[in-house]
Order: sequence, then structure tokens, then C-alpha cells
Amino acid sequence: MALVGCYVGLSRLLVAVFPVFLLAWLRFGIAAVAMLPWLRRGPGEPALSPRDRKLLFWESFLGNFGFSICMLFGVAATSALAAGVVMAAIPAAVALLSRIVLKEAITPRVRWAIVLAAAGIALLAMARHPATGAGAAAASVASAPWWGYALLLGAVFCEASYVVIGKRLTASVSPRRISALINLWGLALITPFGLWQLRGFDFGPVTPDIWGLLVFYAIAASVVTVWLWMHGLRHVPASRAGVFTVCLPLAAAAVGVLLLEEPAGVMHAWALLLALAGLLLATWPQREAPAPTR
Repeated sequence: MALVGCYVGLSRLLVAVFPVFLLAWLRFGIAAVAMLPWLRRGPGEPALSPRDRKLLFWESFLGNFGFSICMLFGVAATSALAAGVVMAAIPAAVALLSRIVLKEAITPRVRWAIVLAAAGIALLAMARHPATGAGAAAASVASAPWWGYALLLGAVFCEASYVVIGKRLTASVSPRRISALINLWGLALITPFGLWQLRGFDFGPVTPDIWGLLVFYAIAASVVTVWLWMHGLRHVPASRAGVFTVCLPLAAAAVGVLLLEEPAGVMHAWALLLALAGLLLATWPQREAPAPTR
């Protein structure tokens, strides 16, 4: 999630050069070439069942395609501040879906970790807009259409579905093969839109630095982070894994401050402390209860 936040922050440089759908199409295409060997079934790995195939499609449709569409159009209709606050609900949505779908118990520590994580990201979203006063914020909320917030909430549950479906997939499919297959589905889903924006696009002004950043973005987004996430989900309950999604906006903010020279203040520090406290609360080893003596 920290790596995701890093390339999300750096992708601002790519969006200034490439249209969104064309950028996504190039990302999936580069990653598909890099992950060709991962498509083959490993030794001893069972063949994909019809259930696995359905889950792979929904993992890509919701986690790759749906999340991007909901987020982009939701932010365009509302504001970045609204998006940051709404996305603070991702850990809670993961915990809710893991309870409903996977029947995982939500411990009190994880509940409090979700609260702290949500508070940290909400504070971070407000800190990144220090010039926005209460009157301006109220006017923005009042003028934004309801469907913009609905799309942002849809993006939250798309990301939560990505975590929960991934947990089920890792029980029968290797992390490398999951990464390759959902990337291939993402390429198929985005291709019509990518080809539409490809027409008439001039690649001449694209510098070698931008091409290098695009390759890093493709490998980091579709190869490394998905493999790490799926590998981790094999050993961590989905509700606890959802807490780690707080690392995404925190890392993106760090890239903005350290590399893109965005302003930072005291509220950023408080947001970081709250989010880290949530992570520690969710992941700190619990003491074993002493065995009863006779």
C-alpha cells in the first residue's frame, strides 16, 4: 500500500502528459509483457476452477477498472478534499465485507484501528487544503451533485471488494498467477477506451524521463504491488489487511511533500501519528492467555 501511494503521487506527472485511459492502457500493456511467464500454471498448482475464473474477473473489474472509473469521475464532480475524506472509509468497508463474505470476526482492536485510520486520513485530507475555509467547504458540498459522492463511495467498496476477493483467490491460486491474470483482464477492459484516446495523440513531446516513469508506474502498479498484496493476504485476515490501506494516502502525501514540494504543516504530522497508531494497534502481537492451572 505504501508503494501504491508512491506511484499514485508520481502519476500526477504522467497524467499531465497522457490522457487517463491511454495512460491506463499503456500501464496494463507494459505489465502484460513483463508478466507473460507468470501466466503459466506452476508445478503442482491446480487448474483454474469456474469459481476461480469468475473471481479473477471480478477482482480485475472492481479493483482495477471500476475503482479507477469511480474515483476519476467522482473527484471531477466533487473535490479532492471530498475524495480524501470518503476514501477514509476503505478500512471500515473492508472489515464490513470481510465480516459479511468471509465470516471473519472483527476484534475490538481492529475496530479501534479502523477508527484511528479513518480519523488520520480525514485529517490528512483537510490538511492538504489549508486554504479552504468553512464557508468555501460548505459551498463546495452544497454545489456538488449527489452522484459524485455516490461514485466516490462506489470507489471505496471497489477497493474493499479487491481486498476480500483477493483473500479468497489466494486460497487456490498463486499470487504471481493472480497478478498476471487480473492485469490481463484489466488490459482487455481498458483497451476500447485506450484505443479511443490513442487516435490523434502525439507521442513526439514525450521525453525519455516520462517514458522511464511510465515503465516504473506499470511495473510497480501491476506487478510488484499486486504480488506483494496477494502474497500477504495468504497470511493475514482481510479485515486486518484493510487497515493497511491507510498507507496509500500517507505515502502519496509524503511523495507530494518531499518530491513535489507541496506544503506540509502540523495537521499532517497529527494525521500521520493517528494512522500509525491504528496500524500498531491492529498488528501488535497479543499476549497469549495463560493456561489454566489445576
